[in-house]
Amino acid sequence: MADRDFYKVLGVPRTASREEIQRAYRKLARSYHPDVNKDPSAEDRFKEVSEAYEVLSDPETRRRYDAFGRDFRQVPEEVDPAEYARARAGAGTGGRAGWAREPTGQGVRFETGEGIDFEDLFGGMFGGRAGRAGRGWGPMPGADQEAELPLTVEEAYRGGHRTITLPRAGGSRTLEVTIPPGVRDGQRIRLADQGGESTGGAKSGDLYLIARITDHPRYRVEGRDVHVQLPLTPSEAALGATVAVETPGGEAKVTVPPGSSSGRRLRLRGQGMPHPRGAPGDLFAEVRIMVPRTLSAEERRLYEQLADVSSFDPRAESEGRTRP
Repeated sequence: MADRDFYKVLGVPRTASREEIQRAYRKLARSYHPDVNKDPSAEDRFKEVSEAYEVLSDPETRRRYDAFGRDFRQVPEEVDPAEYARARAGAGTGGRAGWAREPTGQGVRFETGEGIDFEDLFGGMFGGRAGRAGRGWGPMPGADQEAELPLTVEEAYRGGHRTITLPRAGGSRTLEVTIPPGVRDGQRIRLADQGGESTGGAKSGDLYLIARITDHPRYRVEGRDVHVQLPLTPSEAALGATVAVETPGGEAKVTVPPGSSSGRRLRLRGQGMPHPRGAPGDLFAEVRIMVPRTLSAEERRLYEQLADVSSFDPRAESEGRTRP
């Protein structure tokens, strides 16, 4: 992955906005996530996409990547991008380069000419022989990092433990993650000391997993409230009934008042997403009246009988007109 262009991995131009980068990542992540795509190559592709997004979604990390390319994680903060580029260009053409701190002790400058070669220069930065000789940059703490964590509605509701695999330089790493019950979309889960690697014994950065609740065929989550459709027969809607409804936490009973039309929302308090430190959300069941695709002879006879005796006109009701 070190040789890949992160922009090309996501399929976006170098001028892409953060929103464009996020949209591209979400589309690719859905396509290549190992839980969805069983192609043997999908996991590697997912790792590439995740690493590219991890770098380009953070403005500061992206700035360093644009300035220093694949070496952005190792180059110290005080290195000037223009001087760095000149040093690489000089070394690449057979010239020599060296480095020295400013007299004030702040910042660094590159010196070209007869001195130390390019390999020695960057060996000092990257823990090579110059660093071992005492000319390195000293301990450098690791950077905080972010990655998205796709979750189903049920996973977000229950919480629990999850094993995830994330890309890293030279391979991948596997982490055990504890997901709190009722985690919300966009909530960050902190994994201390699991971010960017440090040098010289300094503290590693933290890893922040951003929960992303994926689309669900049954549920729609808004904050901590959950919305679900409630299919009813015409008789249940007209006469009222007590019916079962599926929630992320299991089956619940909902009382349907008589005369419920499609679109009516029935509220089940406390049946939404849990809240570790407060009241849970609510579940809203939206009535949807269903009729059978085919009718038995007896059903048809009864529906025809109902049509003969009923004066109900739904079109008149929807226009606010009263019955005759």
